[in-house]
Amino acid sequence: MAMMRLRREDPRVVGSFRLHRRLGAGGMGVVYLGSDRRGQRVALKVIRPDLAEDPEFRSRFAREVSAARRIRGGCTARLVAA
Repeated sequence: MAMMRLRREDPRVVGSFRLHRRLGAGGMGVVYLGSDRRGQRVALKVIRPDLAEDPEFRSRFAREVSAARRIRGGCTARLVAA
């Protein structure tokens, strides 16, 4: 996977995560490579502002987060925060 440098308009910090690179972008937003305060690397999805303000989208996304919290397995990324 090709990582891209952060763009001028990209945030440098989201919550407690420091962003390092862009991993990709799609219909819902941008995915970044970041790290937490301990240096653990994470993929961080930042939702587009127009979607983040949509109550229906927020409800659906909350259900997806809930489902992702229950998934365990060696081939699945672990959800660390939402």
